[in-house]
Amino acid sequence: MEYLVTMTTRVPGGTPAHDVENVRTREAAHTRDLAAQGRVLRLWRPPLEPGEWRSIGLFAADDADGLERTLASMPLRVWRTDEVTALGPHPDDPGRGRVPLSESSQEFLVTLVVDVPYGTNAETLEEMTAREDDRAREQADQGHLIRLWRLPGQGRSLGLWQAAGTRQMRDILRSLPLAEWLTGETVPLTRHPSDPASVQGPSVSSGSTV
Repeated sequence: MEYLVTMTTRVPGGTPAHDVENVRTREAAHTRDLAAQGRVLRLWRPPLEPGEWRSIGLFAADDADGLERTLASMPLRVWRTDEVTALGPHPDDPGRGRVPLSESSQEFLVTLVVDVPYGTNAETLEEMTAREDDRAREQADQGHLIRLWRLPGQGRSLGLWQAAGTRQMRDILRSLPLAEWLTGETVPLTRHPSDPASVQGPSVSSGSTV
């Protein structure tokens, strides 16, 4: 199974800087090991306020207990709280590794909720859903839709997208056949220094899940 984990780190006041650096260095090294084992798939940073330490990770584990063992093994866990979302398979998911990452594009996590208007007949719903499926495949073929999962709850999904910027990402979402039925949230992402997919590779000096 795959899981999205939002990790928030709060270093206790008065902690010596060398202790913080030591934990971060060990975290970076351990993250490389977890990535090599296929347990850490991706790492990003969302928009942050000054002084805020938060990252988002895509993890793989057999089950929730296995994920917890992975998270508990990470050195920064002593200062960190984790918010876990289980991701379900989506029929329109391009699949891991199928869509190449573009170094000239920005990645986005997009949560979408479908609200079918009351009174919509089954034929219309089936037609619109089929068009949406086709559009998802087109967006994957064009290199925009990287991954797609189902979220807990009715009609909820999470997509990992890439686009030239916020404007193009907005235009892509507006072009979806179900756009008028969709509400959601778009989170712009930046690559984490320890992201397994980073071209530069993990950095021991600055790479951590802080």
